[in-house]
Amino acid sequence: MILTVTPNPAIDLTYRVAALEPGETHRVAAPAVRAGGKGLNVARVIAQTGGAAFVLTTAGGAPGLRLADDLESSGLPSELVPVSAPTRSSVAIVDEGSGVTTIFNESGGALSAAEWRALGEAVERLAVPATAIVGSGSLPPGAPDSFYADLVAVARRRGVPSVIDATGLPLLAASEAGADVLKPNRRELADTVGIDDPVDGARALLAAGARLVLVSLGSDGMLAVSGTEVAAARLPQPLAGNATGAGDAAVAAVAASLAAGIDDPALLVRRATAWSAAAVLAPLAGELDPAYPEYEARLVLS
Repeated sequence: MILTVTPNPAIDLTYRVAALEPGETHRVAAPAVRAGGKGLNVARVIAQTGGAAFVLTTAGGAPGLRLADDLESSGLPSELVPVSAPTRSSVAIVDEGSGVTTIFNESGGALSAAEWRALGEAVERLAVPATAIVGSGSLPPGAPDSFYADLVAVARRRGVPSVIDATGLPLLAASEAGADVLKPNRRELADTVGIDDPVDGARALLAAGARLVLVSLGSDGMLAVSGTEVAAARLPQPLAGNATGAGDAAVAAVAASLAAGIDDPALLVRRATAWSAAAVLAPLAGELDPAYPEYEARLVLS
């Protein structure tokens, strides 16, 4: 099974409006509500595509109980570390006219030293049967910058691949720890390394110790940078839809491939781009359009 670790989960609320008009009042239907956070989305996609995933996350307060109930009803195997801070919320507003989604993410509450230790101990225990370890998403305030690097170290001790989707110092620390795959988007990469060109930025992470860097380019597809090799994939035309979970679908594709022994960068970027595109047409983050197997054949490769 693929272990996904999400230290800062959320209750996702998705609203849909015919047209989002800033400053105006909108009458909307009740939102779609589900347990969210990047690692949970990754696990949902892995499960949808026939893989086995296990969710390790935190839960606090009344929202944490709601998150636990939703995970149980979804059938995703999980373990929740109890924390004092209430689980945060994330609000997505989908403008159905333009196809643009606007997202408001709460930062979440800080974890105590004891809660961080409990989460770390759970990682060590659950890593034993894991075929890959995924660490993704923001960290709560006051989190150790080494958290994702520590996940990479656990994976290396267990001899399984690691995939990290983060930004800033946690991303740099994960690269220095020798992460197998890093998956920032273009903006996250530039903000982390201070280099606008995505290929040069990815090479900076490789120089720090990462083995492969996949960079999401939005409607321009995705890059895989490994050593002196660069592989790219994109759809012929951009898709209009909810791109909230597109990056998580890409991480799921990479983790599932690595767990199956597939590590060719060209193959990884194709599968990641195809699943990411299929996620844009799904109604909620953590889902793929049912036609996702067909997307890979439509890609433009370079």
